[in-house]
Amino acid sequence: MLPLLSQRLPLLARMRLLGVASVRAAHGHEAQVSHHPDGSELLYYDHRAFPLPDIPYQKDLSSQQTALKEKEKGPWKQLSQEDKVSLYRIQFNQTYAEMTRPSNEWKTVFGTIFILFGLTGLIVWWQRVYVYPPKPHTLSEEWKAMQVQRMLDMRVGPIQGFSSKWDYEKNEWKK
Repeated sequence: MLPLLSQRLPLLARMRLLGVASVRAAHGHEAQVSHHPDGSELLYYDHRAFPLPDIPYQKDLSSQQTALKEKEKGPWKQLSQEDKVSLYRIQFNQTYAEMTRPSNEWKTVFGTIFILFGLTGLIVWWQRVYVYPPKPHTLSEEWKAMQVQRMLDMRVGPIQGFSSKWDYEKNEWKK
């Protein structure tokens, strides 16, 4: 499917968006060469959920590492501790303990959160000062007190409502 799309859309093939490399031969004909377009290429990656990767960490070995790999085929009692560690490092980049050790990423996350909270607070403050209109006079404490007194004078909700909680003889709220 992908080679067919790359033939129909040569611009996408040249941009490697389809994962197919387009190669122009010397005699002028186009040839298609695909390198694992389905993602079946074996990869090395360290991950806690998959502690054994598909391929070894180091593919190209030096002469010392090649000699060490040959020595590995013999009895392991003849290998020193450094040789065993070197063999392990050829196969793996990190140990499982190194993969699972805690990181300091939480500090970055919390720092970013606090910075965003601070910026949000500054924006809210700026809006209260410069954007929103002043509070209406009906929200002042004197106005609220006058409104409560008027509701009591009108005896609003005398049975189960507002006025039922006021003692008119003592002029105070019932306990």
